[in-house]
Amino acid sequence: MPPTDLDRGTAVGPCSMAEHLVTDELWMFINPLLPPEPPKPYGGRPRVPDRATLAGIIYILKSGILWGMLPKELDFGSGVTCWRRLRDWQKA
Repeated sequence: MPPTDLDRGTAVGPCSMAEHLVTDELWMFINPLLPPEPPKPYGGRPRVPDRATLAGIIYILKSGILWGMLPKELDFGSGVTCWRRLRDWQKA
């Protein structure tokens, strides 16, 4: 099945924590509300998928840890990445 617009930002592993925290049903509601990825005219690093970042935000809010203490082993991106994405989504 070819990817659809709803698949944007869903490149997470099949057994990842992101899929546990952000279920497919929840992602179907949230994904259309997120702004598109901004263009990168000068290249840059690959963007952390929106679904993984959202899972990182949920993990931080549920656990009460500091943004900088988000474990990198969970593949949510860094705490700073999650914080910046939340900030950008709130502005959009």
